[in-house]
Amino acid sequence: MPPHQAHRPSTVQSVDRAVSLLQALALRGSAGLTELSLDVGIHKSTVFRLLATLEARGLVEQDAGRGRYRLGQTARRLAAGATGSTDVAASAHPIAQELATTAGETVNVVISDGQEVVTVDQVTGGAIVSSSDWVGRRAPLHATAAGKVFLAAMAPAQLTAALRAGLPRLTDATITDRSALRAQLAEVRARGWASVFEEHEVGLVVIAAPLRDADGRTVGALTLGGPSYRVNAATLPGLTELLLDAAARASWRLGHLKPG
Repeated sequence: MPPHQAHRPSTVQSVDRAVSLLQALALRGSAGLTELSLDVGIHKSTVFRLLATLEARGLVEQDAGRGRYRLGQTARRLAAGATGSTDVAASAHPIAQELATTAGETVNVVISDGQEVVTVDQVTGGAIVSSSDWVGRRAPLHATAAGKVFLAAMAPAQLTAALRAGLPRLTDATITDRSALRAQLAEVRARGWASVFEEHEVGLVVIAAPLRDADGRTVGALTLGGPSYRVNAATLPGLTELLLDAAARASWRLGHLKPG
């Protein structure tokens, strides 16, 4: 043991180990007890006790069926707080959970930050193959469904400045022409939702709808996505209907006026 660690109080060591477990889960998305024990180099019995404490505080969650662990709602709220998005993430989370269960696909809550979007909450559906953990990760506006929601809500001058920043190509399907993207954003405004078909990640299709606050501002986006063999022309109409309903209900929780 290194000298600077030899006489650390056990409480500090426990905190240090707990943070290591949280970091391992953030990297893996989900993991079993053995995997986590190997990742952090701690005996399984100790890992189990630490996970039990973290689970009691909502920092980790355990899949009852498979026994795997993942970051919990408290961890997501802490991450959201770092980006000023606690209200959006917390308000939309129950709706996101319901949508993921109903649709069977991955649902994310996303906010904008400059020229990027940041995922602040994620709920996976029941599908065997789901997308990777995006919580805390950033992505460009022009190549993501959530990003297109935010671009479509921008004032003309703001949109011009955003598009002038550049539209880098991420896949063969990425839209890099400003005129083509403007035309698509006009469609987003007209129909109320955005989509990307393998524009950010090969094989991934995502749709997104805006989350609006009491003033009608787009303060977030609710996305639903999955592999292209599941989210496609045949399933898109039904999934879009579910998404729009969920986004409307989440917006009401944020104070947006409910019609009727």
